[in-house]
Amino acid sequence: MAKLSPLEETLLNGDSSKTKGNENLTQNSNAGFFNILTFSWISPLITVGNERTLNHEDIPRLGTGDSAYGIFQTLRSKLESECGSVRNVTSLKLAKVLFLSTWQGIFLSGLFEFLSTCASYVGPFLIDILVQYLNGEHMFKNEGYVLTAAFVAAKLLESLADRHCMFRFQQAGVQIQSKLVAMIYAKGLTLSCQSMEVHSTGEIINLMTVDASRIGEFCWYMHRPWMCVLQVALALLILYRSVGVASIAALGATVIVMLLNHPVASLQEKFQGKVMESKDKRMKATSEILKNMRILKLQAWEIKFLSKIIQLRKTEEIWLKKFLAGSAVVRFVFNSAPTFIAMVTFGTCVLVGIPLESGKVLSALATFRILQMPIYALPDTITMIAQSRISLERIASFLRLEELQTDVVEKLPWGSSDKAVELVDGNFSWDLSSSNPTLKNINLTVFHGTRVAVCGTVGSGKSSLLSCIIGEVPKISGSLKICGTKAYVSQSPWIQSGKIEENILFGKEMDREKYERVLEACSLKKDLEILPFGDQTIVGEKGINLSGGQKQRVQIARAIYQDADIYLFDDPFSAVDAHTGSHLFKECLLDLLKSKTVIYVTHQVEFLPDADLILVMREGRITQSGKFNDILRSGTDFMELVDAHRAALSSSIKSLERRPTFKQPSSTKENKNSLTDFEYEENEENIHDKKDNKDDRNESKGQLVQEEEREKGIVGFNVYWKYITTAYGGALVPFILLAQILTVGFQIASNYWMTVATPVSGTAEPDIGSLTLMLVYVALAIGSSIFTLARAFIAVIAGYKTATVLFNKMHFCVFRAPISFFDATPSGRILNRASTDQSELDMSIPSLVWAVTLNLTQILGNIVIISQAVWQIFIVLIPVMAACIWYQRYYSASARELARLVGTCQAPVIQHFSETISGSTTIKCFEQESRFNDINMKLIDRYSQPKLYSAAAIEWLNFRLDILSTLTFAFCLVFLISFPNSFTAPGEYLKLHTFSSQILLLMTLKPFIPFFTSIFCLFQGIAGLAVTYGLNLNSLQTNIIWFLCTLENKIISVERILQYTSLPSEAPLVIKDNQPEYYWPSFGEVHIRDLQVRYAPHLPVVLRGLTCTFTAGSKTGIVGRTGSGKTTLVQTLFRLVEPVAGQILIDSINITSIGIHDLRSRLSIIPQEPTMFEGTVRSNLDPLEEYTDEQIWQALEMCQLGDEVRKKEGRLDSIVTENGENWSMGQRQLVCLGRVLLKKSKILVLDEATASVDTATDNIIQQTVKHHFAECTVLTIAHRITSIIDSDMVLFLNQGLIEEYDSPKKLLKNKSSSLALLVAEYTRRSDSGFGN
Repeated sequence: MAKLSPLEETLLNGDSSKTKGNENLTQNSNAGFFNILTFSWISPLITVGNERTLNHEDIPRLGTGDSAYGIFQTLRSKLESECGSVRNVTSLKLAKVLFLSTWQGIFLSGLFEFLSTCASYVGPFLIDILVQYLNGEHMFKNEGYVLTAAFVAAKLLESLADRHCMFRFQQAGVQIQSKLVAMIYAKGLTLSCQSMEVHSTGEIINLMTVDASRIGEFCWYMHRPWMCVLQVALALLILYRSVGVASIAALGATVIVMLLNHPVASLQEKFQGKVMESKDKRMKATSEILKNMRILKLQAWEIKFLSKIIQLRKTEEIWLKKFLAGSAVVRFVFNSAPTFIAMVTFGTCVLVGIPLESGKVLSALATFRILQMPIYALPDTITMIAQSRISLERIASFLRLEELQTDVVEKLPWGSSDKAVELVDGNFSWDLSSSNPTLKNINLTVFHGTRVAVCGTVGSGKSSLLSCIIGEVPKISGSLKICGTKAYVSQSPWIQSGKIEENILFGKEMDREKYERVLEACSLKKDLEILPFGDQTIVGEKGINLSGGQKQRVQIARAIYQDADIYLFDDPFSAVDAHTGSHLFKECLLDLLKSKTVIYVTHQVEFLPDADLILVMREGRITQSGKFNDILRSGTDFMELVDAHRAALSSSIKSLERRPTFKQPSSTKENKNSLTDFEYEENEENIHDKKDNKDDRNESKGQLVQEEEREKGIVGFNVYWKYITTAYGGALVPFILLAQILTVGFQIASNYWMTVATPVSGTAEPDIGSLTLMLVYVALAIGSSIFTLARAFIAVIAGYKTATVLFNKMHFCVFRAPISFFDATPSGRILNRASTDQSELDMSIPSLVWAVTLNLTQILGNIVIISQAVWQIFIVLIPVMAACIWYQRYYSASARELARLVGTCQAPVIQHFSETISGSTTIKCFEQESRFNDINMKLIDRYSQPKLYSAAAIEWLNFRLDILSTLTFAFCLVFLISFPNSFTAPGEYLKLHTFSSQILLLMTLKPFIPFFTSIFCLFQGIAGLAVTYGLNLNSLQTNIIWFLCTLENKIISVERILQYTSLPSEAPLVIKDNQPEYYWPSFGEVHIRDLQVRYAPHLPVVLRGLTCTFTAGSKTGIVGRTGSGKTTLVQTLFRLVEPVAGQILIDSINITSIGIHDLRSRLSIIPQEPTMFEGTVRSNLDPLEEYTDEQIWQALEMCQLGDEVRKKEGRLDSIVTENGENWSMGQRQLVCLGRVLLKKSKILVLDEATASVDTATDNIIQQTVKHHFAECTVLTIAHRITSIIDSDMVLFLNQGLIEEYDSPKKLLKNKSSSLALLVAEYTRRSDSGFGN
């Protein structure tokens, strides 16, 4: 098995010394029969959780049948045998295979469900017999105790079957979810480029988090359709015994209610589909925005993009409101269904003259109460079927997506050919439907050990050629043969979250000698010496705490360490300075890889002379090939590139000689002592948490990316309080509670009325007329239904409002958080809250909150009714309730932490997938798919562990509570049977039973009071009603505990969202009392005074007292070794980082005294990493919609993109895919140039803006800036000398200090100056290369 990184090992296994402990915990697979029966196998874990806070290493490992490893392979093999190929899967076949691969768990859960249902109908069947027994009709000796034993045995069987049924449901659900997530991940690694354009990363994350979870939850509902039929059939049998032919009317009413399901289900399915579709769009946009938050803040666009997310949410809310309203109607209809059926049944009895006796009425009422469960569950089942069907189709359609062609590359065994790469008549296209292929008529032969350079203008097909050799570009025709293993270095560095060492090893075993040699060649040794934990330092998502040069060198080191046969480098030296680039080329390409086949793309002409073969590309064709001097004389394309490079340097130097010296602004010479260059590289980029970690020796505390923070201990009352008071300040809460109390009150009153108003036996004459009986019953039933409807709608309104408020609040806080938050927080954590946690707020938590209070009201009502017949029940009830509370508390400590671990363990799955997709080309080139699949399954298992054991723990609790409630019920029965004459005397009944009196008074039934006080048979009816409600005690108690525990688990989603509603914020966007004039800055003069910057209070100062002035209209080049403080200076200018001392004045205004939006919106920047967003060309150039089409076209012409955009269908409205993947890197950089041309700010910053383009395009950008920003202050950070040599002034930074600041003309006169040495190095290697 491939080796895991320490971060992944930490994530997956925890501390190894502690991991051994969890093997000793009793596991389900090793438990004995009694332990399995009573869920005692989970007791050790609950005990540990009660003694201390549970950590992941305390949780037992998953059994073979629950682990993603075995079950994923089973699913895949069954799917392939069923469909032939995963690409042929349909939602029906996928459902079938999921069922067949989990059939044992599903069968067992069905068996337990059957036993539970049969046992639940024993009580209603025996109630009439019990009432007759209490009335003195004894059929045999000890009949009462036999009845008691039958009642209790049925309840115990029902409890056991219920508990095991629920656990098996959840176990099967966890297995299905694991299979689907593993399947989606594996598919993501094989997707073609066209498929990736169809499904963004955010959409696929939704499939993994929402859809897979929903299908897993469907296991709960799988048996309900056939169980409904069984339950209705058993109910009708009991009803026929009680009310005869009136049961036919009951069947008719039941059928009518169930027929209402069809239109309701259709609507709910439609609404659910629209909700998911809208959520996909929102998550897609959120994922893209989070990846590019730095550029949004630099451009002052974050609020605009926040409004885009809010708008997408509003579209989602339109369908969400309809779905929730539909759910409220469904709950009203089906909560009222049992009452409606009872009305129809009893009404039919009255009409056809069937006598209603209290025993038969109680039997019918108990049956209706149980019948309520399938009817009540049916709408949820239908909704869940609709949701699961949509989710299955979404996953199936994803699995059907086109995969990478497997026949693009023919892999030859090593040693079978002297040719490393052979490409004959190759035609390749990213878009097979396009008439213009990406690569045309490519013929290329590369022998082993050859060094091949690829050059050409922006968009000529250089990167596509490398992608073609990897096998990423779909083939139209031709043949491509590869002999040997490959390693790849991408143009945009791909770095995994984890330790630097593991990024370099990338699954290989450690060879210390080779490892040290690679570090030396890649100039990484000094960096690692300065980093706080050396190569054990954990880098953040996308290597966020490394500079661009460091990231590039780490991935070069990763490629070299692989010891592959063929190396593919895509412009690897663009992100590093001239000295480092020279070192890398000499030590890596010319030394370590001298015997390897190397194909490298470069825009830097100085790296071409040492190539054995140079390929010149234009418009997807190889127009020239050969040695440097040969092709220089043989054609125009290469000559143009070389001439442009030489002309750029020579013309810049000549212009210095002609130009008068620019007036030198003030600067302060600094002491050049202390730390190395590399220390400041680390200090500059390594954004640590703001909290000062006192113990820097503690590795986990000092790392940038910490394990996700989770609360510990009991969920605070303030979380619940904030949740229920968020909507309208909690004004709706009293109305919901009142509606619930009245709903339950009217339900009890209607049942009480039917019990006391009907005779005990058929021989007794009823004193109340049938019409009065039914009118009162109908009135009470209608009252109950009205308040049920009111409760449902008010609860929906409160829940929707709360979810909306918290969504807006969290997103606003996230978008306003400082950039250090995004550096230290993997996007998966934020996406998890925006997706999974928000779904809980939208759909689950509102119904759970009010289900708890409703069940609590019902259980109190039950206790009141039972106490009417047997007040002595309190003798047992009080200690039983105390025991229940003790058990619940004992359990809760573990349950809370398990639920929190579920939340924190999902984010790594999402993050790993997100990283895998962004680095899929590298992973596939290195042939590491199996290792990444392996890591994914470990992460899935890590997520499944707390989820499965959380399910087991709640059943552990429920089983024990069931036993206690059965004990209460048994005591009630034994007391009724043993002491039938111990009830209160009839004459005193109404005096003492104030509850009964109040009910009767409310019903204005004073005339009938003599009737109740005169008939002794009343007590048998009341006793029967008490038993009826006692039968429901178990399920109510189970429900309330289940709802409470589930709520406590789910409320953690609120807790997690609330964490992100109190994030530290950046400075105010606008300070109204100190807003600059609309024309500010009018000159663009920048004064820097004693500027000191550090990234966190406990970190060293990065910029150490800089003082200088950038004169208005001047062009200043900022240079220095990687990590010298260049990027920090820019970040401080834009206030991404706030200074700790000193100030920056722009046109005499201190930038810290104005709002950050006022500052950033008046400055322009072309960043190092060109960024485009999914949308159109227009929306990318003008996201704020401030400019006309004419102005946009002018900007496109100025940045040389006008012709390119005209070629595209839709022109300004032509589609830009996620991250601008359908544009080349150079074209994306030109789009960024177009943005600043539109903005026309007085101050422009170029941060390595031309690193990804060829020299000719660099010249275009430089000339465009020179022409159109002639009167603007321009600050240029560049490694390419030609980009800064033509500046008015050059600022040379070293270790956060100003080493040189003067005109380039003066600096070049001093041959020992840093600039002169840099130019000399650049000129030398341009003229002679490195091999001479």
